[in-house]
Amino acid sequence: MFATIYLPNFYLQAAMRHHPKLRAQPVALIDTAESKVSIIQLNELAEKVGIAKRMTPSQALARCLQVVIRTRERAQENVIGEILLQHAFMLSPFVAASAPGVCTVQFTDNRDLTPKLSRIVAKLAKCEIHAQAGIAPSPDTSFLAAHLARPVLQIEEPKEFLAPLPIETLAMV
Repeated sequence: MFATIYLPNFYLQAAMRHHPKLRAQPVALIDTAESKVSIIQLNELAEKVGIAKRMTPSQALARCLQVVIRTRERAQENVIGEILLQHAFMLSPFVAASAPGVCTVQFTDNRDLTPKLSRIVAKLAKCEIHAQAGIAPSPDTSFLAAHLARPVLQIEEPKEFLAPLPIETLAMV
């Protein structure tokens, strides 16, 4: 079995981690290293006021003057990535950093996986890191399950899990 631990809005989480007052405000994240600066991630409050990815900061401010525009904090991203890996290694020695904010774990012992992953998600929450986890027979299915988990989702039968999903779900991830 495989598990994927996924940190939604990884870059935004890193930028907001040590700024708890921002959690009550609409926040949009930009990457100043890009040639055309635009919003790459945003929180739910920013979405509710009509801000969307790929908008420029001025377009976002035109939608909501209270929006806080933050820039990526690569040092914090590295710290959170390391914390994620350390927690994943508590589960198994077979761990891969699959993408920024995504970690894949392979298990040799498949017993009690949901409680184990739930404990890791709770430990990450104590570090002020929001995580979701998916468990499945293949890494790809566990990745998809992690995106849909609230907070942990274990899939035993991939065909039954995948068949009813709309194609938009695959485009989302």
